[in-house]
Amino acid sequence: MSPRGSKGGGDAQPDVYTGLLFVSVASLIAGCIFLALELNRYDWMVP
Repeated sequence: MSPRGSKGGGDAQPDVYTGLLFVSVASLIAGCIFLALELNRYDWMVP
């Protein structure tokens, strides 16, 4: 029994969950960048 949505070929299309995964990873990266910018305003020193 093959997984849902598989056509047997190598041309699988990404579904909505894969898109949401990329959106969440981009949000995490943006949050880390904004956190670093905010910490630089207070002269935060990373050991």
